[in-house]
Amino acid sequence: MNDKFSYQATLQGRNISLRPLLKSDFDELFSCASDKQIWAGHPHPTRYKLSEFRTYFQTAMDSNNCLVITDNNSGNIIGSSRYYVSKTIPDDISIGFTFLVRKYWGGKTNLELKEIMLDYAFKNFNTVWFHVGAKNIRSQKATLKIGSIFSHEETLDISGKNESWFCYKINKEQWLTLHNT
Repeated sequence: MNDKFSYQATLQGRNISLRPLLKSDFDELFSCASDKQIWAGHPHPTRYKLSEFRTYFQTAMDSNNCLVITDNNSGNIIGSSRYYVSKTIPDDISIGFTFLVRKYWGGKTNLELKEIMLDYAFKNFNTVWFHVGAKNIRSQKATLKIGSIFSHEETLDISGKNESWFCYKINKEQWLTLHNT
């Protein structure tokens, strides 16, 4: 684990920014997450429900690694993401638990989000991992789109229970090659 890395850094992009999750963000973040389609294909497809989201939010607060994503123009919260360390790869960092409101799907927002998070992560780590649910085709495609590669499938306890995850990774050299051309 890297002691210099801040899991809740405030990060600024062209169109979006990231900042630490606050308790006061609950209502606005739940408003984003209450769309059933966001969670379709996700290992936890009922997070759109208030009772489920409450648990998710408290876990995010307790983790001290959750970032909310805000639109720079409106200042509104549009989703969240996290940095975390997987027990099976403790020397690397992972990015996950990401969701965006549907208005921001299919455009450049996810790419910008991952650019911001990867650029920051690669200041301290050489490899970044993404763990995607086996049925979450949309996220699998998005993960490949940013240049990561499928590594393997593994049963992990990332979100409270052992589940099968597709594991993707990208290393610093790959990232710099993709983004310096």
